[in-house]
Amino acid sequence: MTPFVHRIYIGTLSFIVIAVTIFLWIHGFEYYRTPIEDRFLHPDYAWFKPSGIFGHGLGIIGTLLILIGVFGYMALKRFRSLARFGRLKYWLEFHIFLCTLGPVMILFHTTFKFGGIVSVSFWSMVAVVASGVVGRFIYLQIPRSIEGRELSLQEVKAMKTNIEEVLRHTYQMQESSYQAILSSTTTSNHSGGSENMQRIIQKIKDDRQAIRKISETLRGEGLSRRDQKKILQLVRNEISLNNRIERLHTMQNLLKYWHIAHLPFALIMLVIMVIHVGITLLFGYHWIF
Repeated sequence: MTPFVHRIYIGTLSFIVIAVTIFLWIHGFEYYRTPIEDRFLHPDYAWFKPSGIFGHGLGIIGTLLILIGVFGYMALKRFRSLARFGRLKYWLEFHIFLCTLGPVMILFHTTFKFGGIVSVSFWSMVAVVASGVVGRFIYLQIPRSIEGRELSLQEVKAMKTNIEEVLRHTYQMQESSYQAILSSTTTSNHSGGSENMQRIIQKIKDDRQAIRKISETLRGEGLSRRDQKKILQLVRNEISLNNRIERLHTMQNLLKYWHIAHLPFALIMLVIMVIHVGITLLFGYHWIF
């Protein structure tokens, strides 16, 4: 999948989630804004209520999406023989899509009314989605191969280029400009072991400021816009790689802790979801079949 096709893929998945959310909200706006104690008097109560044709259908479809997203991704991670169906990176993105769209549908299935043991499952689902966003951020900070395999520190360092050699052999600039660019891409002595979120945010701000200064320096050199863009991209890649090397140990540990926090919420959600479905069937609440 080329970068352009991948952007279309991500854009399509995001559009579907946003479009479905807007449609469900507009479609049931009058019902959802009705006070809970007055909803049984609403003319569309039989349609939107959790056991109604529309509301019940949202619950079933949302549950299926979550189950497919969770167990499908687990199977792809566990069984290497399934690698022929696509890279793990793309399936992770599809997993996130299903496990975002599914909870959206379940949210409207509940008609924004939470109570009893089902509320535990719902808030566990919210915790899973929220922690999934955090997990995605951590996942992206760890360099990986094209297949999605986590790279070792040695492999990441091997990806670095000799930016000084590239600049001196390709572009004619003053010595002060070379030094300014090289100083902005120099890795600090910080090992990353005690790195915290405040320092990461500050580093992002410092990097942006450094990029702006380099851009001003390049404009003063009289280089073409094309060459300026190439050098800036080279600098951005070098800074990004240095940051990933510096934060690799921290992010690897965070990812381990994230799994410890993410998995229990997912299990609670799934167990109560199964109990809820079982009780629903036991009491005779069927959909269109």
